[in-house]
Amino acid sequence: MADPKGFLTTGREVAKTRPVAERVKDWNEVYVPGSLLPIISKQAGRCMDCGIPFCHNGCPLGNLIPEWNDYAYREDWQAASERLHATNNFPEFTGRLCPAPCESACVLGINQPAVTIKNVEVSIIDKAWDSGDVTPQPPERLSGKTVAVIGSGPAGLAAAQQLTRAGHTVAVYERADRIGGLLRYGIPEFKMEKVHINRRIEQMRAEGTKFRTEIEIGRDIDAAKLRQRYDAVVIAAGATVSRDLPVPGRELKGIHFAMEYLPLANKVQEGDFVAPPITAEGKHVVVIGGGDTGADCVGTAHRQGALSVTQLEIMPKPGEDRNPVTQPWPTFPMLYKVTSAHEEGGERVYSVSTTHFEGDEEGNVQFLHLVEVEFKDGKLEQKPGTERRIPAQLVTLAMGFTGTDRSNGLVDQFGLELDARGNIARDENYATNVDGVFVAGDAGRGQSLIVWAIAEGRSAARGVDRYLTGTSELPAPIRPTDRALAV
Repeated sequence: MADPKGFLTTGREVAKTRPVAERVKDWNEVYVPGSLLPIISKQAGRCMDCGIPFCHNGCPLGNLIPEWNDYAYREDWQAASERLHATNNFPEFTGRLCPAPCESACVLGINQPAVTIKNVEVSIIDKAWDSGDVTPQPPERLSGKTVAVIGSGPAGLAAAQQLTRAGHTVAVYERADRIGGLLRYGIPEFKMEKVHINRRIEQMRAEGTKFRTEIEIGRDIDAAKLRQRYDAVVIAAGATVSRDLPVPGRELKGIHFAMEYLPLANKVQEGDFVAPPITAEGKHVVVIGGGDTGADCVGTAHRQGALSVTQLEIMPKPGEDRNPVTQPWPTFPMLYKVTSAHEEGGERVYSVSTTHFEGDEEGNVQFLHLVEVEFKDGKLEQKPGTERRIPAQLVTLAMGFTGTDRSNGLVDQFGLELDARGNIARDENYATNVDGVFVAGDAGRGQSLIVWAIAEGRSAARGVDRYLTGTSELPAPIRPTDRALAV
């Protein structure tokens, strides 16, 4: 155990963020560089080393949290990094982007603020990179088997790295011009600077993984022909079809899906544009959707110089504290969350629904009309007399995703079966109905979290390895049917 009295003597302290006035002027990560290391050992010492560490249940990766907390407390950073990487290929991604269901399941969190597991994780991995402890791990011998991975998000990258290290020759196909999937173009720079992706890609290249960008399977290469070329295929294409809002005025200019808006801002940071083709500068911005993608749009709009930013959510405002009856420990509670983007300004409006958009004579959106809603007999109903309009010269739709893209022909060319929710169906080994074709991540699970994507990539890699060799020593932290702890 790290510090037997740590949870009694040390209060929770999290990473410090830079002042709002400073950070909205740039695209760097919002946290004060180096602010965690002076405090993180004591924070790790708050870990109780529980007899049954429920943080393991909250995390689908099965991260060895008490172990690397102990090493971090003792400042044995190399050992901490080894234990961290034992279950997670990319802790610098999860340490920055995961909503930390492990902390919701922390035993200390029953009656005290939980251990800052996420901050400890990112401190360990950042220290490991700075110390040169993260090195390529090429296989000792090659199997002679080849694998194609479709998609370079967290699930695809995790599967590719695991299979490469198992000795297979792996090629990752990505339809965008850079590797990373939503990590690259869906996550703003202020949440995760892309240097973290770039150096992982270089590590994977040194291990032997091949990367093929600007190739969309289904359009540029027939899926059936790809299957003939490789011994196995892993589909990790994500659930990229955005949920639309079919109301009058949707066709007006200035209304965009979040995943049309956010990538362009990231491309500016990559040097592809001087200014984004879609910008919030000088406009009243409305973001429809109250989740993390919506918050990303809010933070992006602030940095682009929006006149105002309003975020709409159809559901009621969540509570600030866990309800022990409806959201008992150790489930992941839906609580009111103030992200760094929300700290920077804007208005959040709950329990409202968009009725229609209003435009000018040139077809540009100018106003959004909304109405308050409430639950009655389990259904959302409009409240008469609550209709109003708000200025909206740029609207982003961030209402989630509905499934895998079928327009490119990938699903049909492979001849894949779908489940009742429109995801690619798979068995207990992540295998689809097509021999040698596997699926991992949101393409099979549906829209989920980055930590689940990495866990799926690792688990699917085991299924592929067994298919190719008859056996496998690769870990499989979750089954395809596993779900997050919930009521």
